[in-house]
Amino acid sequence: MALRPTLLAATLAALALPITLPMAISAHAESWPAPIQALVDEGLQIHGEFDAPEGLQGYAASHQGSEMTLFLTADGEHAIVGTLVDAEGNDLSEAPLETLVRAPLDAQLWQDLEQSHWIQDGDPAAPRVLYTFTDPNCPYCVRFWEMARPWVEAGEVQLRHVMVGILQPNSPAKAAALLGADDPAAALHNHSEGESIAPSAQPREIEDQVYRNNQLFDALALLATPTTFYRDGTRVEVLQGIPDSQRLHEAMGGEQP
Repeated sequence: MALRPTLLAATLAALALPITLPMAISAHAESWPAPIQALVDEGLQIHGEFDAPEGLQGYAASHQGSEMTLFLTADGEHAIVGTLVDAEGNDLSEAPLETLVRAPLDAQLWQDLEQSHWIQDGDPAAPRVLYTFTDPNCPYCVRFWEMARPWVEAGEVQLRHVMVGILQPNSPAKAAALLGADDPAAALHNHSEGESIAPSAQPREIEDQVYRNNQLFDALALLATPTTFYRDGTRVEVLQGIPDSQRLHEAMGGEQP
């Protein structure tokens, strides 16, 4: 028996956007107009309102990284989901999405990464910082570590390895052993060069750090390690897996030193 899709699912499907677990619902203390509230009740997050032409009221929204604008009709009874353009073809949705959705979400993401539990790899004064989710049993993480060496050793980039345990049963214990080492940076360096870290029991506080990193990994709907985040101007960009040379240079901020 085919089930009737929810209103939000049908809306996102029409926009060809991925459907994933809903973000936290909007912090708006009051009810939204009925058509907007119907989508909020199903998991849509409203980030802010903006004025739109012809009596329309605009709303900048998202659903697990999928951005969209909604336009409430003047009678308050209907909402249009999509992009609004003017007579010259100018996109009137882009600026509100940038201001109300992308910039705040990027700022929150970077703050969450800063507050995660990571191992410093490189000069703490390096002008460029990258956060990379690293599993101790991930060979591709080791490959990314190797690819980054020229920039790290030149003092141009600092990698911050957010240690997770997701790939194998002993991954959490290995991640905890690295985070709990007397010199985590040296332990990670040795591990990446082939001296594999042995899983070992760690204080509850260290094991909890791995657990919280795993939670962040899941909350960001990530699929594999390494996944790396870096800033490009005001935006936060992401690398999935091993990048090609162009993407690597973009992430590192320039050509190999």
